[in-house]
Order: sequence, then C-alpha cells, then structure tokens
Amino acid sequence: MLITTLKSKLHRVKVTEAELYYEGSITIDEELLKTAGILVHEKVQVVNVNNGSRLETYTILGEWGSRTICLNGPAARMNSVGDEIIIIAYAQMTEDEALLYRPKVILVDDNNNPLT
Repeated sequence: MLITTLKSKLHRVKVTEAELYYEGSITIDEELLKTAGILVHEKVQVVNVNNGSRLETYTILGEWGSRTICLNGPAARMNSVGDEIIIIAYAQMTEDEALLYRPKVILVDDNNNPLT
C-alpha cells in the first residue's frame, strides 16, 4: 500500500506576480524549485497564509535567481501580490519508505531568498 506524504515545500514565500489572463499554473524561480526538489510541471498545492485559500496546480519554470512566485490564470484571483504562501509537493511511498524519508523544507527571507 502507498501513502501520500510531504515530499518538500517552500515555506512562506511571497507572491511577486499574479497573471489572470494566462492558461494556469504557478511560475517559480528555477533556483527555488531546485533547492526544494520540486520538478517543472510537478503537481503542487498552494496554501495562502493571508486568506486561507488552497489550490492545486503545476509548476512552470521561472528565471534562475529572479525569486519569482507568480500565480497564473484562475489562481491569480485567489492570491495577491505580497501574500505569503506555502507551496507543497507530495510523494507516494510505502510506509517503510515514509518512515525513513526526510522532506525538504525551504524557509525564505522577506525577498524569497532561501535560508537553508
């Protein structure tokens, strides 16, 4: 049996852009994606600390070092520039794997620079 568990997260990053007229998804700085171990096109959950909204989408590659966090399409209605969000990636694994796995939790400063 497989269980779904936390794989990695970008904790309390700030939304830098919101583009309503786009297909959808979330654009994330390539460096932040790599640091968190989140892949391009990977499904993620976005939790808004400011308004409590939760949504699922997939990641799009943002420019390395730009610190971009851009909600695209309908997600732009649920997240405003300046909001703090948590971007969560999950993985399915066996219980034995989950007991040994250590998720990557990336904390950031006020400018989305990784602290870890």
